[in-house]
This record gives sequence, C-alpha cells and structure tokens, in this order.
Amino acid sequence: MTAKKLEELIVARPSSDGDGVKLLRVFGGAGDPARFDPFLMMDEFGSAEASDYIGGFPPHPHRGFETITYMLQGHMEHQDHMGNVGDLQNGDVQWMTAGAGIIHSEMPKQTEGRMRGFQVWLNLPAHSKMQAPDYRDIPSASIPEYAGAAVSGKLIAGRAQLDGELLEGLVSRPDTEPVYLDLHFDKASDTHTIEVNDGATTLIYVYEGEIALGEQGSRVQRGKLARMSRNGSRIDLRTLADNTRVVVLAGQPLNEPIVQYGPFVMNTRQEIEQALDDYRRGVLAQTF
Repeated sequence: MTAKKLEELIVARPSSDGDGVKLLRVFGGAGDPARFDPFLMMDEFGSAEASDYIGGFPPHPHRGFETITYMLQGHMEHQDHMGNVGDLQNGDVQWMTAGAGIIHSEMPKQTEGRMRGFQVWLNLPAHSKMQAPDYRDIPSASIPEYAGAAVSGKLIAGRAQLDGELLEGLVSRPDTEPVYLDLHFDKASDTHTIEVNDGATTLIYVYEGEIALGEQGSRVQRGKLARMSRNGSRIDLRTLADNTRVVVLAGQPLNEPIVQYGPFVMNTRQEIEQALDDYRRGVLAQTF
C-alpha cells in the first residue's frame, strides 16, 4: 500500500461573502482549480460576533455543481425557489445539487452567540450539470458516527478506512465518489492511518490543533490545508496537540475543463454566457 505524499500546504485566508459574512477561504478562487478536482472551494465560517455573520447569504443563483454546508454550531435557515426550507442547527448538513439552476438563500436564525461551520463546493460532471436541482436536509442524528480509541468522527459521505476499520458515510454520489469526514483526535502523539482510493484527490484541513503527515513529519497547524498526492492510498498522520480536529475530503477527479464565473461552474465559456443570460431572463431556475 503506497503512501500519499504532501504536495501543497495552503493557508486559509480571510475573506467575505454574501452580505458581508466574514470567513476563511480554505481553498478556491485562486490558482489552478484542476489541482482540487473534483472540489471547487471550501470555506470555514466562524465567529461569536453577530456582526460577522448577521447579513447572511441573501437570494443568489448557482448552476453546475453541488454545495455541502456542515454546521458545527449555530442556527441558519435555507430557502430556495423550489419551496424547500431547511433548518440547519448544530451538526446538521445541507446537501444541495444546483444542477441546471437553483436560487436560494442561507440566513442566520440567531442574533447572538457563536456560528461556525464549513461550506464545500463539489463539481458535477458535464453530463450532470443540467440535471434537475435537488436539495437534501440531513439532521445530525442521522449522520453515522465513529467512536474508536482516542478518536471519533462524523461520517458525512463516502467510504474510507481509519486504522484498518471501514468508515461508511451517509451520502454517496456517482462520478466524484466524495469522502467527507470530520475526525476528532483526543490526544497528542497518537499515530493513525487513513486509507482512501488510489488516484483520489485528497485534502486534509486542520481546524483545531496540529498534525504531522507522512514520513517527513510535515507539520500542519490550525487553519492550514494539506493537499496530498493522487498517487497512493495511505495517509500517515500523527497528532501534535490534544483535541485535534480535521476535515478529510477525497474524491475522484473529473478531468474536465473547469470554467467558473462567480456562482456558475461549467465546462466552456459559452455555457457560462448561457447561464448569465438565463439568469438575466429569469429562466435559470425553471421548474422541472
């Protein structure tokens, strides 16, 4: 079993989106997007200051990909043009397939206290970009959990192994076969092995604590993302702090052209122009 190697270390950078929501852009929006394929973007939002999040994300369109919102703490409401209303609270997940087009909003339902979570954008293959939009509200209680020796986790999507034990997430998706794990390591100086498919794009984001990766012991601190090589299937990880928490993303590259303009991700510039025209004419979010 070949070990994956660290190829890039990325520092999450302060940014804002929606109506002034402050967040950390973990990756996306800069450089060559193909190196993250099939993932497009990851944001971490988190603040105890209501002014950092109260503006929320008013109605806006998407086409051509999926969004996965994972709420660690807080209360946010989703609404879309199809009449869906989602009530995201601690530990809940919203899995939205924009497909041919969706117009939705994500607005805070709290005026004080901490709000924290992640949003990941997952690409769709060319043959699925114009499928009917879909929305799935996933309550925390329905997400499988793992409890091992000094490690626990929430298994949102896909299949992987942790220390030789199979982890099966709740959601499975064709083509990209995404893995989405939230792992909590209790103690410093513990060693663990994560296994994913050979050839998969694999990303590890540390949002609490610190880890060391591989034989080189490359240090990855809180707020940094490790992009691993696609070759290999094994990730060797050692915790360097108590209560270390990481998000593990893995997926099969689509190896298709990626053309993005704001909330639209297609394969050609012409398809982007069509999305813009459809939105201007009010036909982007048609009823299927």
